[in-house]
Amino acid sequence: MPDEPDLAGLEAERARLYADLGRVGDFRRGALNAVRRKCGKPNCACARPGHPGHGPQYNLTRWAGGKTVTVHLRRGPELEKAEREVAEWERFKSLTGQIAEVNEAICDARPPLPQSRTAAPDPEGQKRGSTRRSRQRPPPR
Repeated sequence: MPDEPDLAGLEAERARLYADLGRVGDFRRGALNAVRRKCGKPNCACARPGHPGHGPQYNLTRWAGGKTVTVHLRRGPELEKAEREVAEWERFKSLTGQIAEVNEAICDARPPLPQSRTAAPDPEGQKRGSTRRSRQRPPPR
């Protein structure tokens, strides 16, 4: 049937995604932001209308322990390193999302195993207890 998913193809795609995941480099959670600010001095150029403000200042923000944590980064190697690490984080998130989707498709495509005949359900739908009585507490004195 052409509408049926190709189980072997899905498993090959999952293996490819796992291999890609193994090649993800160092990553850092968070987002990079370029921020401009006004210093508040009335005679500064940033106080004029239309002036964008001082900066940009680069911040790495992430959520940790119920709070937003911000790290200020310097331009140059420090910022470039953080850019690479955040890009790898985005790559990691994308790959894990794709892996989850392919795994769900595999679960949908895989036929169910035949049910074993050894433990047939009780036709009357009643639970059956053991012949021995369960542990009982001694009567109160």
